[in-house]
Amino acid sequence: MAASVFYIPSVNIIGSESLGSAMDTMRDYGWRRALIVTDTMLSKLGMATDIQNALKERNIASVVYDGTHPNPTTGNVAAGLTVLKDNNCDCVISLGGGSPHDCAKGIALVAANGGDIRDYEGVDRSAKPQLPMVAINTTAGTASEMTRFCIITDEARHIKMAIVDKHVTPVLSVNDSSLMAGMPTSLTAATGMDALTHAIEAYVSVAATPITDACALKAITMIAENLVHAVEDGSNMAAREAMAYAQFLAGMAFNNASLGYVHAMAHQLGGFYDLPHGVCNAVLLPHVQVFNAKVAAARLRDCASAMGADVSKMSDEQGAQACIVEIRALARKVNIPAGLRELNVKEEDIPVLATNALKDACGFTNPVQATHEEIMAIYRAAM
Repeated sequence: MAASVFYIPSVNIIGSESLGSAMDTMRDYGWRRALIVTDTMLSKLGMATDIQNALKERNIASVVYDGTHPNPTTGNVAAGLTVLKDNNCDCVISLGGGSPHDCAKGIALVAANGGDIRDYEGVDRSAKPQLPMVAINTTAGTASEMTRFCIITDEARHIKMAIVDKHVTPVLSVNDSSLMAGMPTSLTAATGMDALTHAIEAYVSVAATPITDACALKAITMIAENLVHAVEDGSNMAAREAMAYAQFLAGMAFNNASLGYVHAMAHQLGGFYDLPHGVCNAVLLPHVQVFNAKVAAARLRDCASAMGADVSKMSDEQGAQACIVEIRALARKVNIPAGLRELNVKEEDIPVLATNALKDACGFTNPVQATHEEIMAIYRAAM
């Protein structure tokens, strides 16, 4: 067996009202000028200003770039980089969900390595670590605050570039669940299903290890037990905190075991139609696992058990079916669209979507490699 490598930020602060102690940690790093990367929504809510004030109290100057799109683009990275250079920033702080985190990673990577973010598409293409980055998370799903994955939409090609690079791992991740209390219902559902996808894809991945397995199974259980509560009552802080831990565990799993065709295919939908990533994952997840069940049935049976199904008297094949039933039931409970047609995905685009999906780095660790025909069939089944 080849050596396995386990990547994770060196410091990770999790728990309600933990932002203050995270700010103290930032002060101790000795940085002087921060670029805060966020989106207009969090900027309008005053969250960026709150961070700026907290930094000021600790003698750290800051400037805000709040132009991040829901699917961050090459243009967003370039614009943020200009703000960073104009203000001589020595660190980057991302505030929000996966979109600001990924945008910030892109900015910090190019700031340290030069060139254009497109130069770093693929695996470990950079020469040196990005500018120090702190990721303050406000959603419970993408785990981008603690991974070496950075997904940026290339506006010219209408595709999502997967940048998988040890150098984009933040130095500090912050999951203060009190910052997640105001998350809208639909975002809570989509990001929660994104986390479930991370855990299941990592568990059936060909690069899974005993460490990633433990993280993935615990994440699956916690999501199955808490997501519906977090969606139904956003102020349920116990469910919010459990989801913060669960999505972090799922991140630990996929950051090291990587992912599969759900993500490879979802990235194309996001890049092509600018759709929400978590929703695309949620719709595709059961269909891809139907395809994977022919080789990964025993693993999917474990996932069904983690989701609360009694698989004690089931064969691996029956257990895999039970897993797919559980995924669909959870998606229904949190009001995920039934199919891609509801998201206005067009039948005639499927051949090109499938072609691009097969080039996505996330698909390389899927438990079984698919043909172009098979990927098209999965897209069609998900319509």
